[in-house]
Amino acid sequence: MNFNLNLDLGRWVFKMRGGLWTLLFLIILFMTRHTDPEIILLSLVIILAGQLWRCWAAGTIMLYRGETVKAEGLTTTGPYALMRNPLYFGNFLIGLGWSIISGKTAVILFLASFIILYVMIIIPYEENFLAGKFGTAYEKYRERVGMFFPKKFPIENFKGNFDVDILSRSEVHTMLTTLTGTSIIVAWALCYT
Repeated sequence: MNFNLNLDLGRWVFKMRGGLWTLLFLIILFMTRHTDPEIILLSLVIILAGQLWRCWAAGTIMLYRGETVKAEGLTTTGPYALMRNPLYFGNFLIGLGWSIISGKTAVILFLASFIILYVMIIIPYEENFLAGKFGTAYEKYRERVGMFFPKKFPIENFKGNFDVDILSRSEVHTMLTTLTGTSIIVAWALCYT
């Protein structure tokens, strides 16, 4: 029974991850007060790093958008040679940048939300799917590559199969969302009195 509850929760959170991300952004936005330009600049660097990291990951993986977990193949090159969840690591950097603009309480809220939503629910749900689909190949990959932090730096696998066409089809929505969200939160932080 517990497994089915976790499976249902994972499926629902995965499906709703975009809406939950938007809700978290709005909460962080409304926590924002006037922020010093130096803090905003630091945050913009973190946000840009997150979006660039996502672009590298999105251009390397064949398929990732959708309301259900799916995979045509097991991607183990590019940023996937360093960590199993580079798209979510990019999200982490983007959300961290937004929350730094908003202050310490927003950072704590963001970190707790990210751990609960991604580390405790979404990633285990996806990994269960990948283990079922790719079996031993996925288990060996999981042993070799950390969730978010590299266990080693396999330089020979960095290049991967990066495809600009895949990137342009799959990441445009996120880039626009990141740009819009960042513009709104920065404007709010600079104008709030």
